[in-house]
Amino acid sequence: MYHQIKRIIDFILSFTAMLTFWPVFLILAVIIKLDSKGPIFFMQKRVGKDKKYFNILKFRTMRTETPSDMPTHMLENPDAFITKSGKFLRKTSLDELPQIINILKGEMSIIGPRPALWNQHDLISERDQYGANDISPGLTGWAQINGRDELPIDVKAKLDGEYVEKMGFAFDVKIFFKTVFSILKSDGVREGKSQELSK
Repeated sequence: MYHQIKRIIDFILSFTAMLTFWPVFLILAVIIKLDSKGPIFFMQKRVGKDKKYFNILKFRTMRTETPSDMPTHMLENPDAFITKSGKFLRKTSLDELPQIINILKGEMSIIGPRPALWNQHDLISERDQYGANDISPGLTGWAQINGRDELPIDVKAKLDGEYVEKMGFAFDVKIFFKTVFSILKSDGVREGKSQELSK
């Protein structure tokens, strides 16, 4: 069964990544600490497999006074909260690197629907229709490479449902490599409300 193989692959790759990238972890930790006051890591309650909560790990990219439990793209003026190092980390997606630990712990997978915030009830409800809350959330996923923050909730949930239907080794490999290209181009990243949303 692919679910079992997927977990083994996740563990091996995340363990290898930890051994490989620990110097990067150390360098980024120092930069974050020197750039602004506050912790190195940022923890946030997210929805995991079977809608069980877990704390996602990220490198901190925002100032400590930033409103909690609000997606960055919904902030009125995100530039006022994002740190200098945070802009670089978010553009390169290096802020997501600590989620390797979440994957090692079995709370996340490398590929899967991005974990919703605990209070994103509309997205959670939409995902229920497609069984997307029944699998482990991912570091990246099908919706991530097809729009990320730009996607409406219903479209994002539908893409997550497509992933559930097509989930397999070849599909995961395809998403992984498309993610690399998406990061290089910074596709689908939106900081702050769009003009339409802010009206």
